[in-house]
Amino acid sequence: MAGSLNVGWVGLGAMGAPMAGRAVAAGFDVVAFDNDPDRLSAVAGPSGPHPAATAGQAVQGADVAVLMVATPEQAEEVLFSPDGFGGSLRAEATVLIMATVGPDAISTWAQRFGPSGPPIVDAPVSGGTARARSGELLAMVGGDEAAVQKVRPLLATLAGTIVVVGPTPGDGQRMKLVNQLLCGVHIAVAAEALAFAEALGLDARECWEVLRHGAAASFMFEDRGARMLEEKFEPPRSALDIFVKDMGLVMGAAREAGFSTPMAEAAEQIYLAGRRAGLGRLDDSVVIEVMRGHK
Repeated sequence: MAGSLNVGWVGLGAMGAPMAGRAVAAGFDVVAFDNDPDRLSAVAGPSGPHPAATAGQAVQGADVAVLMVATPEQAEEVLFSPDGFGGSLRAEATVLIMATVGPDAISTWAQRFGPSGPPIVDAPVSGGTARARSGELLAMVGGDEAAVQKVRPLLATLAGTIVVVGPTPGDGQRMKLVNQLLCGVHIAVAAEALAFAEALGLDARECWEVLRHGAAASFMFEDRGARMLEEKFEPPRSALDIFVKDMGLVMGAAREAGFSTPMAEAAEQIYLAGRRAGLGRLDDSVVIEVMRGHK
């Protein structure tokens, strides 16, 4: 039952804000924090979560403490800084990490909490902002069965597809990195294809309209391709810097596994070129500008 879980929520970005809103609409008692006051103000109101002054305050009395931040560094600060979860978490609370932070970070945090600390459920999500609003995300879950069952009512509100991919926190992150390899390469190659069409003298929008109905179609070609053609890179639905981070996590995990990822490496270089060109905080569809040779 939704009402049986009190939720502390940290992270109200492009994905986190609509997800927290869905939890409130489903009847969960949600107390939320974000280090950006504007984000916290944007969700405040009768239909939004209760605002908290710190991450620690957000999880006081929570049964489930949700992390939906952008980077592993942000997550670590929330978990272990004086204003973070620290002593504010109840002993019986469960930490639900829904951000993409990589398996090594999850394993390290689980070790730091220790056997007497709160269990971690690792449940990164995929699907974008539209599916975050509609509750149709894919959640890739790793964690102890009892802990997963505890958070499942909340996950069912946020995700249309919930797949438990392993019993260990970090298993979800491993699956998410495979997902991000595909997404990162798909976005980069969509940009390359549409810029190539322009270089051939084709109408890029007509090319997109034709190809999205054939064998070359993909979610990213459909979704990001439309945004590339509209050239509406602000406000970002997903910032280019997120894929700089995610492809870095992919490359790090690949090196640790002794596995070669030439396609991911090529895509990472495109995102890094975008960051160097000052495009990092724009929508990730702005990589078409990199492929066009714009600086």
